Amino acid sequence: MGMPATHGAVTTIDELLALPEDGMRHELLDGVHAVTPAPQYLHQKALLELAFVFAVALKDRTDAEVLASPADIVLDPRTLVQPDVFVTRKSPEKSIREWADVGVPLLAIEVLSPGTAARDRGVKRRIYQNAGVGEYWIVDLDARIVERWTPADERPEIVDGTVRWSLPGGACGEMDLPTFFRRVHGD
Repeated sequence: MGMPATHGAVTTIDELLALPEDGMRHELLDGVHAVTPAPQYLHQKALLELAFVFAVALKDRTDAEVLASPADIVLDPRTLVQPDVFVTRKSPEKSIREWADVGVPLLAIEVLSPGTAARDRGVKRRIYQNAGVGEYWIVDLDARIVERWTPADERPEIVDGTVRWSLPGGACGEMDLPTFFRRVHGD
């Protein structure tokens, strides 16, 4: 699918949010407007599986919750992202009512698609690292691996067995990747 028609270049978050709804995912990546068509079936199946794993792990937590896009997560004045799945802080003192209240995610996960792989591994990875996202996972459905990044990493940890995670506040868990990929692929 091609990029939808807009009235001039979109370089600010206000311009991005003023675009009419068109069924596409719009992000502003360090001032650059990026548009992605609706995801493929396996992408969404993986997204739902990931969200379920984290929802179960965080169900009794009062300090963190899992969400999925579409979401307008503002990381700086020139950057609005829509991570496929993400874990954010939650506080009994401050309720989250708008996307602007979310802040920097503790964990951001992108499931690779053919049209987004270069962006997810390149500019989005750098954006997440520079913003201080605690962990960034790139889920590669074809290779059946997770590339796991922290803000200081120059290279990812490549995980193909059990991925273990721990978030600030003590939320932790693990996921058996071979089982996850078998469920997603139906094999």
